[in-house]
Amino acid sequence: MRYLAPLIAAALLAPQAADAHPHVFVQAGVDIVFDRKGRLTHIKVTWGYDAFYSLLIAEDKGLDKDGDGTLTKREERKLAGFDAKWAPGFNGDLVAKLDGQPLKLSGPMKSTATMVNGQIVSTHIREVTGNPLVGGDTLSVQAFDESYYTSYELTLPVRLVGNGQCAIRRVEPDIDNELAQMEAMLLSIDADADLEEMDIPMLGEAFATEILVSCPST
Repeated sequence: MRYLAPLIAAALLAPQAADAHPHVFVQAGVDIVFDRKGRLTHIKVTWGYDAFYSLLIAEDKGLDKDGDGTLTKREERKLAGFDAKWAPGFNGDLVAKLDGQPLKLSGPMKSTATMVNGQIVSTHIREVTGNPLVGGDTLSVQAFDESYYTSYELTLPVRLVGNGQCAIRRVEPDIDNELAQMEAMLLSIDADADLEEMDIPMLGEAFATEILVSCPST
């Protein structure tokens, strides 16, 4: 049973509470891949993990025993795919929409992993079902954990591959406004309310940068 008091306390401490809530911090990047006909075929995802989480993973798997912050090729092969064993139904913390309609993505493929200055960087590829044409519509891509247990920041490159006519626009979240709305909503609820019976919004999407891709009509 979850009750309101802890969430009200978190809201009242904003924005500090929002900064402290995530347990894993990831620098993310995406390559949006088109074929020669301008169809969206794949999205390649890059995750760069924070130093502390990287250390935990390396210790758990017995990697980087010399502590130099890099991996051997053998260690890279051992690490590859460590974050690509997903439970059924997991969306990979990636949401892609075309003209507002969700796109279906495959599970992770061709996973890689390395370590750069003590931080683990992994990649995987998601195939886009149906390979839709983007021309004339807007493609939206967001990386977020709905529960905000993991914080994703799109600080790594966001690139278009195979279609030089398309343009990228970033829409950054208004975190202060989102926190203010959450605080106001929480303070309007009775303190004894059972949140499991209420539609309490999750913070992950509200804090996520949105990548908008537009392409000329063909």
